[in-house]
Amino acid sequence: MPPPLFPLAGAPQVSRRTFVTGAVSFAVAAALSTSRLAGAIAAAPRLSAYPFSLGVASGDPTPDGVVLWTRLAPRPLETGGGMPPAPVEVSWVLAEDEGLARVVRSGKVVANAAWSHSVHVEVEGLRPDRWYWYQFKAAGETSPKGRTRTLPAANALPDRLRFAFASCQHYESGYYTAYDHMVRENPDLIVHLGDYIYEGGTREGGIRRHNSPEIFTLDDYRARYALYRLDPALQAAHAAAPWIVTWDDHEVANNYAGDIPDKPATRDEFLRRRAAAYQAYFEIMPLRRTQLPQGPDMLLYRRLNYGRLASFNVLDTRQYRTDQPQGDGRKPPSDVLMDPKGTLLGAKQREWLSTGLERSAATWNILAQQVMVARVDVKAGAGIEHSMDQWPGYEFERRRVLKHFHERKIRNPVVLTGDIHTHWANELIADFDRLESQSVGVEFVGTSISSGGDGSPVPGGREATVGENPFVKFLNGQRGYVSCEVTPKQWRTHYRTLPYVTRRGAPLQTPASFVVEDGRPKLEKV
Repeated sequence: MPPPLFPLAGAPQVSRRTFVTGAVSFAVAAALSTSRLAGAIAAAPRLSAYPFSLGVASGDPTPDGVVLWTRLAPRPLETGGGMPPAPVEVSWVLAEDEGLARVVRSGKVVANAAWSHSVHVEVEGLRPDRWYWYQFKAAGETSPKGRTRTLPAANALPDRLRFAFASCQHYESGYYTAYDHMVRENPDLIVHLGDYIYEGGTREGGIRRHNSPEIFTLDDYRARYALYRLDPALQAAHAAAPWIVTWDDHEVANNYAGDIPDKPATRDEFLRRRAAAYQAYFEIMPLRRTQLPQGPDMLLYRRLNYGRLASFNVLDTRQYRTDQPQGDGRKPPSDVLMDPKGTLLGAKQREWLSTGLERSAATWNILAQQVMVARVDVKAGAGIEHSMDQWPGYEFERRRVLKHFHERKIRNPVVLTGDIHTHWANELIADFDRLESQSVGVEFVGTSISSGGDGSPVPGGREATVGENPFVKFLNGQRGYVSCEVTPKQWRTHYRTLPYVTRRGAPLQTPASFVVEDGRPKLEKV
């Protein structure tokens, strides 16, 4: 079993090695749980309420499979989700039709209390590029149905891919109306770029309320994820299509960097908190066993190929980064930003990304990640300031990545970004000290689902920002998401916005759309 996760106050000192050893041991035990717990598994336990309160989800598809997810939680906001401590049997079925008549795979799994009775079924042996429907049963109850799909075969060149990406869904700031509109677009995939939850406590004046003070322990994080997942619009989006997910900072703590917290805490205290946050993240997301956390470590960066049309390089710019230079916030450029030791990716992830891009057979090479790559001067008028928490705060590595795009002739690099609660369309030029230099890639930055409240079509300083940063082709401060249509010849991006999120029923608007042609990393507004 993993070591217990104590509250931070008065917590004993625990090393990273202890964390990792305990988690690996538990992972081995979990893999053997069905045989070792024979006779102790509850096939039909008596539960106090409907156990599928958090819905269903699927994710990380492959050409022949997908992950199916649910979590048993009759009282999801309580410790343990209202479940008994015993393991519970869960059956599942996957079919070619919505009525679940043409069943192609089915089985039974065990939901264990140690992992909050979450279920991660890795289905294999499916046909590529197909829609499927699935459902779970447990304790005499049946879950909602979900829809998912497999990726095209590795050597196939599909005619089209339609996906949407989103980030930053602060529960207290507004409603998730954007997901209602996203589902109506019927995307093949949904990509979430982080800040799925926010770790802070309740605050006055919000549209909705968090369910506790700031969260630190495993039970805290579990309850916060449950609160968010109870939202019907978010549940519907998870049930509509497979998700590809990565995290940013608020899944743990604001603007943390590796093992360095934003707020004062010892390293051991913060690693304890990070371990709790990472486990809760795995429990609530449709991730594979290769992402099973080991204490405060979790391998989240990975690659998913949509045939030869698009390759999704899913990055983690939080777990391996060095501390923000010159502290956090916005600062003028300095020599410290060119320190080769400064990193967002870490050496191993950076090498994985570089090698994968060079070997890619995809028409479009996507970086699904968290923080802005374009080096934007955020100070209006005289003087220059950059965000130290974004790629410009790690300028040596930022230049290294763009240089790799250029010198290795990476085909059609497209960066997808979240984090900053505003829509941006950026051309990634080879040399940001020479604004006339050629573009080597494009970056689409998505606004928030709800974080920041209603927002504004014209964020403060927009004219100055665009004027001083000519590579910025669009900027909008409303809430919403981004919808993308990809073909072998063209990439088309639509910026979706909502005029308000502080009340329900907002209509969908599209203030801008851009086209990128194959082999030409320029943004053309349409």
